[in-house]
Amino acid sequence: MYPIEYIEPVFRPPSEWKSLILQVTNGCSYNKCTFCDMYTAENKKFRPKKTNEIEQELIKIVNSGLSVSRVFLADGDAMMLPFNRLKEILLLIKEYLPNVNRVASYCLPRNLTNKTVEQLTELNSLGLSLLYIGCESGDDKVLELIEKGETYQSSLIALNKIKQAGMKSSVMILNGLGGPEYSKQHAIESAKLMNDAQPDYLSTLVVSFPFGEEKFSANFNGSFRQLTQFELFEEMALLLSHLELDKTIFRSDHASNYLSLKGILGKDKAKLLAQVNTALTSPDMANLRQEWQRGL
Repeated sequence: MYPIEYIEPVFRPPSEWKSLILQVTNGCSYNKCTFCDMYTAENKKFRPKKTNEIEQELIKIVNSGLSVSRVFLADGDAMMLPFNRLKEILLLIKEYLPNVNRVASYCLPRNLTNKTVEQLTELNSLGLSLLYIGCESGDDKVLELIEKGETYQSSLIALNKIKQAGMKSSVMILNGLGGPEYSKQHAIESAKLMNDAQPDYLSTLVVSFPFGEEKFSANFNGSFRQLTQFELFEEMALLLSHLELDKTIFRSDHASNYLSLKGILGKDKAKLLAQVNTALTSPDMANLRQEWQRGL
């Protein structure tokens, strides 16, 4: 659709399907999470794109005559760029695409270590208003096992910075990430992190391994197994029951989920828990996705 040459594969959050994907970096500078196969291709070695290359792509968009109202900064680690580089990019977007009303990006908590609230506030004023944070879990043991390189505290610090800067945060938690052994603490500590952070959006998806789970399970001493459908629902019920959120938009409708859930937490908490309970006790009545429908 857009006259840009991408370094494939390119990933984006489902909610960014209408956005211009502007590839300001290639790959992920960290790229050590054992559950992630997104940037393993040989051509996905991490590299920031030069500002003049980005400007030339924006000019191509302008010359194409296409209307752009939203921009997503790709790849998975755009926020690792220094503040001044991000500011340059946002100023270019404002210059060439003045009708853009939202810029968003993936963000690792570590990306914000060397960025102040004042700097984030300035980036927000230039249009960067939504950051997608893959917290994955709030449990430090699970985070250690998956080699996330983050902790409960580092995630909370980043989420608080985002809120203080006036930006919105969209957090992702991975259902089933700790296997049966760590399922309970994964759910409870993830809920605790969300309660402390009060993100604007929260989503969950089921951890899966399309290229095999050998790399992931190695840190579990061979004891890891994926949760059964019933165990996934039990974990979801535990997560929801411990969530105490004020006005967070909750989505568990990714294709990986057997049970699609949507609501606002906390006002819809009882309704969502009832849906999960139906899936646990009367799965035939829960309108569950079949395996063939769970395409990723």
